[in-house]
Amino acid sequence: MSIADIRQNYQKFELVEASVAADPITQFDLWFEQALASEVIEPTAMTLASATREGKPSARVVLLKGYDQHGFVFYTNYDSRKGQELTANPQASLLFFWPQLERQVRLEGIVTQVSAEESDAYFHSRPLGSRVGAWVSPQSQPTSRAQLEARMAELSTTLGADPARPPHWGGYRLVPSTIEFWQGRPSRLHDRLVFTRQAEDAWSLVRLAP
Repeated sequence: MSIADIRQNYQKFELVEASVAADPITQFDLWFEQALASEVIEPTAMTLASATREGKPSARVVLLKGYDQHGFVFYTNYDSRKGQELTANPQASLLFFWPQLERQVRLEGIVTQVSAEESDAYFHSRPLGSRVGAWVSPQSQPTSRAQLEARMAELSTTLGADPARPPHWGGYRLVPSTIEFWQGRPSRLHDRLVFTRQAEDAWSLVRLAP
């Protein structure tokens, strides 16, 4: 079989205006709970797309660590490539893909750092190895496996059982201006319903052609 012949005919669900929630965060919550119930692999995995000030894009998968009416939160090294890009150009996009449910959710908006208190609270909830690892890794910088392992061995001893959060590590919150819900349908006539923020708690809804 050639690559061009690989395809999936989506036909499990539909997404129509009459049944979608009036608020996109409520709709996301419904779909996210269904993803958890369906045992989707890595349901919190989302592609984060960022760009430099000049518009050069890059993308990677990060993990969702919280969401509410204020936005969608993830954590990383502020000095990493994505951290530097988000500082220079805070516009970003998130993409969830749940293939078992034949669904995608796309979000676009402005990214800001969460408070130090919020970052501290999440950092101290992480496994000890992950907390030490945040100190060890000069994320996105050249290194070797031997350097990382040596640094891990050293800091596992010197940082103790309850290391503080590194100043270069913390959370970001994407505040969505648009949220698109995509449901796969037969013959590639997919459902695409897009919410666009009109005010803090007001959204408009439109269907886009697939």
